[in-house]
Amino acid sequence: MEDYGRAIDRDELERWPDFFEEQCNYKITSIDNEQSGYPFGVLCADSRGMLADRVKSLREANVYEGQRYRHVMGRPVVLSVDGPLIHAETSFLVVRTMRTGEMSMFAAGVYRDVVSLRASKPAFAERIVVCDSSRIDTLLALPL
Repeated sequence: MEDYGRAIDRDELERWPDFFEEQCNYKITSIDNEQSGYPFGVLCADSRGMLADRVKSLREANVYEGQRYRHVMGRPVVLSVDGPLIHAETSFLVVRTMRTGEMSMFAAGVYRDVVSLRASKPAFAERIVVCDSSRIDTLLALPL
């Protein structure tokens, strides 16, 4: 699972869906929306196929300024274990570097994960990306 951020940072986006189970939940939201109980986020997907479609659209259809992410992640904290499912949280920080060389702190927050050990390798059954700021950049192109 530690390879998750590395795959995105190295622009190996085609590998990103493989970190998830076939039926999964991926959502990017803000702490304010989460605390208010809003069920939807800026980006939502409920299957590996939807994640693969997101990558395909990034590669073939979407137009966005060239950029690169650098993930800095804390150590995961295991909250509970429920059979083959591990509930964990990991703090993260993402720095975005634009093609111009301009760098900015793009996102900070916590991953709220349910990691499944049902298959031969661990996979996310759920990854909720909770950003500390309610201002999520509309230029969100790459996955967090």
